[in-house]
Amino acid sequence: MQLPLEVTFRNLDRSEALEALVHEETAKLERHFDHIVSCRVTVEAPHRHQTKDPKVKGELYQVHIELGVPQQRLVVSPKGKPAQSDVYKAVRDAFKTANRQLEDYARRLRGDVKSHAK
Repeated sequence: MQLPLEVTFRNLDRSEALEALVHEETAKLERHFDHIVSCRVTVEAPHRHQTKDPKVKGELYQVHIELGVPQQRLVVSPKGKPAQSDVYKAVRDAFKTANRQLEDYARRLRGDVKSHAK
């Protein structure tokens, strides 16, 4: 992996297995689009007092990804999406979203996106 990758854990301990998953998923992104210049991933568990649903047991995890690409920054944010109780699923879901955004960006660069007639 050539691109600089920054992985941050908020409100949870660093996990080598989780960090390995982030590296693996980032490598997949890089195979699909090799012009990524930076990648910043934040894995976050909210403080216990922030959990609003008393029925939820355990932690709810959110993953935030920022990809630096030429002339733009692509952001995958958990806003509007439910938090996951499985941190590994949260990472995989966030990277699926990042991959879709990256594919859309690559299509726009190639000019494959149809423009709407006015």
